[in-house]
Amino acid sequence: QVQLVESGGGLVQPGGSLRLSCTASGMMFFIRAMGWYRQAPGKQRELVASISSDDITNYADSVKGRFTISRDNAKKTVFLQMNSLKPEDTAVYYCTSLGGSSRFSPPRDWGQGTQVTVSW
Repeated sequence: QVQLVESGGGLVQPGGSLRLSCTASGMMFFIRAMGWYRQAPGKQRELVASISSDDITNYADSVKGRFTISRDNAKKTVFLQMNSLKPEDTAVYYCTSLGGSSRFSPPRDWGQGTQVTVSW
């Protein structure tokens, strides 16, 4: 069974940074694309960033230039470096494994989520 465990969420001031980590088990990590979704209260869940098995990335327009997704296949871990954070980035962030190797593959498995709050 696939298990995705997130860490790194918390409270940060606007303009600050956080680094989210997600470690996978129970899957062939190196052949799967990975992604990060987020959901704010009252809003639909949205894709933040994804990365293919070949390290090609995709970002939502709202986070381009501020967030960076990366992966370490040896550690079966995907990261989301979040810089220049804004209050509108506040949400629960979910690590996902996607249904194929493409960064555009739909989500298949989900972590339990980690809260990110950007506030003074």
